[in-house]
Amino acid sequence: MAMTAGSKTGEKEIRAVLSESRWLLISCGFFSVVVNLLMLTGPLFMLQVYDRVLGSRSMATLVALVVIVAFLFLIMGVLDHARGRVLARMGARLQARLDSRVLRAILSRSVSPAERSRPATGLRDLEAIQRFASGPGPFAFFDAPWTPVFLFVLFSFHWMLGLLAVFSGVLLGGIALLNQWGTRSIQMEAGEASANSATFIEQMRAGGETVQGLGMQNAIIARSGKLRDMVLDRTLAASDRNGFYSVLSKTLRLFLQSMMLGLGAMLVIYGELTPGLMIAGSILLGRALAPIDQAVGHWPTLQSAIAAWRSLAALLADMPPDAPRTKLPVPRAVLEADGLMVAAPGAKVAAVRGASLRLEPGQAAGIAGRSAAGKSTFARALAGIWRPIAGSVRLDGAELEQYGDDLGKYVGYLPQEVVLFDGTVAENIARFSPDAKDEDIVKAAKRTGAHEMILELPGGYDFQVSAGGAALSGGQRQRIALARAFYGSPVVIVMDEPDSNLDAEGTMALARAVAEQKKRGGAALIVAHRHGAFAQCDTVYVMENGRPGPATGGERGRAAPVRQLQSGGAQQSPWVQGAPRAAADQSQGRRFVRNDPAEGRPAREVPPAPAERGRDEQIAGAIARVREAAPPTETDESETPRAPIVRDQSAHVRPPARDEEQVPQAGPALDGNVSNVRRGREELISGAVERVRSPVPPSDASSNEETGAPPVPLKSGDGSGNPANQGGAS
Repeated sequence: MAMTAGSKTGEKEIRAVLSESRWLLISCGFFSVVVNLLMLTGPLFMLQVYDRVLGSRSMATLVALVVIVAFLFLIMGVLDHARGRVLARMGARLQARLDSRVLRAILSRSVSPAERSRPATGLRDLEAIQRFASGPGPFAFFDAPWTPVFLFVLFSFHWMLGLLAVFSGVLLGGIALLNQWGTRSIQMEAGEASANSATFIEQMRAGGETVQGLGMQNAIIARSGKLRDMVLDRTLAASDRNGFYSVLSKTLRLFLQSMMLGLGAMLVIYGELTPGLMIAGSILLGRALAPIDQAVGHWPTLQSAIAAWRSLAALLADMPPDAPRTKLPVPRAVLEADGLMVAAPGAKVAAVRGASLRLEPGQAAGIAGRSAAGKSTFARALAGIWRPIAGSVRLDGAELEQYGDDLGKYVGYLPQEVVLFDGTVAENIARFSPDAKDEDIVKAAKRTGAHEMILELPGGYDFQVSAGGAALSGGQRQRIALARAFYGSPVVIVMDEPDSNLDAEGTMALARAVAEQKKRGGAALIVAHRHGAFAQCDTVYVMENGRPGPATGGERGRAAPVRQLQSGGAQQSPWVQGAPRAAADQSQGRRFVRNDPAEGRPAREVPPAPAERGRDEQIAGAIARVREAAPPTETDESETPRAPIVRDQSAHVRPPARDEEQVPQAGPALDGNVSNVRRGREELISGAVERVRSPVPPSDASSNEETGAPPVPLKSGDGSGNPANQGGAS
């Protein structure tokens, strides 16, 4: 695999780390020089024994030679062991230096959904390089330069011995190249198949509940079996081919050593060589060919290290390290997005196009819209997770990138997919910070209303959470993740579907947390389908297909304010139902009329909620008023009298549809087109209740074109107990 320009950048980074161990390499090279010189001890000893000891029959000479040889072999063994330890420590230093860098690159790349579905091999690649550096494989490279020295010695013995040694080296070198050429692609296929199989099995293990519940075991086992069979097939093919070349190389080396001995014997017979040189020549040939034989024997490890080197270089090049940045002061809660164009990493189509938004201290905004409208993409960009293609996101005037690693302290984030990590509840809330304080952890939990829930767990804050939070319910995981987002009192909180798994208590706790965030001068952004999550939002935007802008009658696919608080009341977008804020009317002390048709009681006056009940209940009542249906505009006097449809201040808010497409739109049933309803009182009451539970019809006259009904204003009491501005229908 050829190195690209980007990969070369990563390769330079790895080489720079290796250069820090240059003195270890130099010492290892020095030890290799001494070891290879001491390798001549054996041939020289054989030469002296055959040519001197046997001829002179001197025991003193033999004893002296044995003592010298024993000392030299002892030194060689110590130095050979020392260079192995040096290489092992060099590999360990490489891994220690690059561990955090590689893990950071993996985490940065994992923000892409496509990358998360692939096996993350960065750390495995680093370990493969470390294993090769710590093993006997590198010895072949340190010993290879001594092959010409041994060949020169053989030529000094006799030119025929030198020629045979050169031929042997060329032959074994060719086998090594054939081994590399024949096994490289198979080794790569086996590695990829093994990684894919491991990833698939891990995904199925994580989704074991789904697999068990849907009876997918047999299908999963069958598919996994195919992947595992592919791995075995590729692994066996690589093993067979590499084994063939290894055995061939070893057999030829032994055969060539024997041929060297035979050639030496022939030269001894002709009187051109001594018996000692014959034996020494055979031993020297073995030492000259040893590096080649080592390279062939450790070729799979070498290939894995080469592939890991290239993969790691590509990863480091794709995710360059962050440049040192000047530490900025704690920012104000001013988050501004200007002309954002955002696409998921690796995607070719932008999910958000031209989005703009501004949050001030003490404000909260919501983002609603259909699925796949770009809401979560927009939230990720505002939290600094995905970088925009165009436009900018600024926090207190500085782009998010300028805050570096401190951004997480200032911008809290709750993702749509809640993930807890292996550790205690306290560690998860504290984001595994080593210097976290217990009071800060408890403060974050209390702020989000999770304190009591955590205390009910076995061990409380010390409850051990398994990877993914499997021991907790969805609501518990979400509330703990919410506390994690609020940990450290960030100035801005970005929450994506924070109420997807919350019950009524959790939803109220969320509203209180947002209210407190606003009260202390922070800001919050909430992305949700359920309008109840927008209880504390000052502004709600609707987004579809990533095209923001003011919505007009019939305009879809644009993000616009659904409802904004104004001094004179609230205005509603002409096509969005379920606006979340209407506290302005109630804050002015107005009274609202309620009628209980099911009990047959007349309309009565209901005062606004007292202050001690909190702002949450006021907002809930406002949501109920906005979501109630308007009374019919046309009445057939001859029909059976119908129960009047009035505002129910205390009515509970019905859970809205998850998808905006499923929210019932204003239609004839809400515009008074019920003249054909001539049934009994119970059916009339049932219809009235249904209309009360339905979303409010658009107030723009353009939305009532089918019936010609005028916009229906939000009714309020005049203090006398009678509905204000009641028309012909009640």
